[in-house]
Amino acid sequence: MTAEEALADLRARAEPGRATAMAAYHKIDRPYLGVANPQTNDLVASWRKRLSVEERVALSAALWATNIFEARLAAAKLLTQARIRPDEDVWRLIAGWVPDFDSWAIADHACMAGMKRLVADPSRIDEVEEWTRSDHMWTRRAALVITLPWTKQNHPKPADEAIRDRVLGWAAGYVGDPDWFIQKAVAWWIRDLSKHDATRARSFLETHGPLMKPFARKEAARHLSAPPPSSV
Repeated sequence: MTAEEALADLRARAEPGRATAMAAYHKIDRPYLGVANPQTNDLVASWRKRLSVEERVALSAALWATNIFEARLAAAKLLTQARIRPDEDVWRLIAGWVPDFDSWAIADHACMAGMKRLVADPSRIDEVEEWTRSDHMWTRRAALVITLPWTKQNHPKPADEAIRDRVLGWAAGYVGDPDWFIQKAVAWWIRDLSKHDATRARSFLETHGPLMKPFARKEAARHLSAPPPSSV
C-alpha cells in the first residue's frame, strides 16, 4: 500500500465541516481532513492485517511525512502493537518522530506506540532520558508520557522499581518548569502512580509539590487521601 492509497482511504471518510472544526480545536497550522478517530481506527486495523512489519514501517514513515493530522495519527496507530519482532526499525522511526511533536494529540498517539517498544526493551530508557535535556518542550514531555506503563504495575519487579524511581527523578527536575504541558505531564505521571504506589506518589508531592503549579499539584493528588501540600 502506498501513502497515496492510504490518504485516499482517509479522504473518502472525511466529514463535511469537520476539518475546520478540528483545525480550530487543535490550533496547529497543518492540513486536516476531517476524519473521525473511530474511522481512522477501522482503516488502520484493515491496513495492519494486510501489511508486514516492514511495509507498515514504510507506510508509517510516508504518512508522517505528509504532516496531515489524520495521517500522522494513522502512522502512529499502525505501529501500536505489543508484539513486533524484530522491532528496532519501529523504535527508531518512533523515536525519530519525537522532535517533530507540536501538539498533544499527535504526540500522545506516537507515545502510545512508543510505550509498547519501550516495555518490550526497557534498555531504551537510556535514550529516553536524553529527551529530558532537550530544549524542545514536547520532547521533554514525551519522556514522561512514554514511560507511563511504569506507573501502572501493582507488583513491579526490582528493575521496574528502578525505572519508576528514575522517572520520578526526571519529574522532580520538571516541577519548576512553568510550561502548562510539562506541569500537566508531571501531574499525570504522579496521579497514575498514586493508584498503584501511593507511598511513592505521596513522598514525591511532599518533597516537590510546593514547587508545582496549584492545578498540577491538585491533579497529581486527586487519588490520594491526604491533601496535597500547599506552596509557601
